[in-house]
Amino acid sequence: MKTITKIALPENDGVRIDIFAAETDEVSSRNAAQKLIEGGAVFVNGKTAAKNYRIKSGDSVEINIPDPEPAEALPQDIPVDIVYEDNDLLVVNKPKGMVVHPAAGNPDKTLVNALLFHCKGSLSSINGVIRPGIVHRIDKNTSGLLVVAKNDKSHLALAEQIKEHSFTREYEAVNCGRFKELSGKIDAPIGRDKNDRKKMCVTPVNSRNAVTHYQVIRELKGCSYVRFTLETGRTHQIRVHSAYVGHPVLGDDVYGKPYKGLTGQCLHARKIGFVHPSTGKYMEFDSELPEYFTKILDKLSE
Repeated sequence: MKTITKIALPENDGVRIDIFAAETDEVSSRNAAQKLIEGGAVFVNGKTAAKNYRIKSGDSVEINIPDPEPAEALPQDIPVDIVYEDNDLLVVNKPKGMVVHPAAGNPDKTLVNALLFHCKGSLSSINGVIRPGIVHRIDKNTSGLLVVAKNDKSHLALAEQIKEHSFTREYEAVNCGRFKELSGKIDAPIGRDKNDRKKMCVTPVNSRNAVTHYQVIRELKGCSYVRFTLETGRTHQIRVHSAYVGHPVLGDDVYGKPYKGLTGQCLHARKIGFVHPSTGKYMEFDSELPEYFTKILDKLSE
């Protein structure tokens, strides 16, 4: 990511922030500037820029230009755990450490590369050539289930279920500390962190509503084994909400702290459920806890 800082001059007084940002060589157009602003990548005097902000002389404007993404994802013969497959969709059990789709820093060896090989390119095109078939995502160091669409009709139907909160998504995690209440709801809006755009945070500014339900399955040594159910699906939602209530996911080196012997957070997408786009029947899939997770449970249960 490249950061550009511009100081507004008197002649810039009253100019809209998107027009001011678009005058930068690295920003290709006003439309590109608007996307950066909407994504929380533009700051005025250290604060996230509002899309209708008008420049004042002396303003310090910081523009964060993301690294370019690869032009196209290519098929790669990588093993992938297919839980279910038909002509419309697949349910995949993603291992910890695998990135879902190519992006800056991870140009290949992703789940999408593996699926392009497995499906012979037969994936929905709605999300373009970098994210074909991807209806929803889970983080690199989160393991577990996600559904992939093979055609645009299925993609739209599944995406609508997620939008309407009728798509079942249950996660299990080990969280630091013990919860005062054994079950509850975390209702707090999530947006881009103004100090680090790679992170999300609970904030009322440029955010979207986010709701997470939790239930403690078992108390452990200094930790809790917890089930989370998503009502919404914001980036890093469980990790951000867990940290917000003072119980970050164990091993989360972004919103908490590292844990010896564990790479990244102890978080697993255990269950997904949805109405099949063609048959109209509700389908639900459950996955076993992976070895890294059960080892943590065993260690903290001693």
